Order: sequence, then structure tokens, then C-alpha cells
Amino acid sequence: MSEENQRCGRCGVKVTADEIGATKKLVNRGSQVYFCLDCLAESFEVTRQDLEKKIVYFKNMGCTLFQH
Repeated sequence: MSEENQRCGRCGVKVTADEIGATKKLVNRGSQVYFCLDCLAESFEVTRQDLEKKIVYFKNMGCTLFQH
């Protein structure tokens, strides 16, 4: 299945490119199961806003896992 049609491996909601990038960055770069920000935040015991700030940080640092 292509990445643009992926769903969260936990709750089933369609995931965005940033959520795919966050899963690869924070969980496993080779992951083929992706998670939405809400499920990632719950797993890491942080807020969704914390993850959104991290995504901006990673993008600004030039991380290739995120679209710029």
C-alpha cells in the first residue's frame, strides 16, 4: 500500500505525510505501520502540540523524512 493511503496502526484514521515522517523519525525509520499524532503523543506521554513543535524543528533542521 502506498504511503498516501496509510491509516494509523492503532486507531485507523488516515495519516498525513508529517505523521508518517514522525513515525519514522520517532519509532523506526523502516516502519511500514504508521501512527497519527494523537496516538504517537499518547504512546510517548506528551501532547500533540509537543509533537507538532518537534515536526517543525525537524523540518527546520532539514530532516528528509518530512516534506518542506
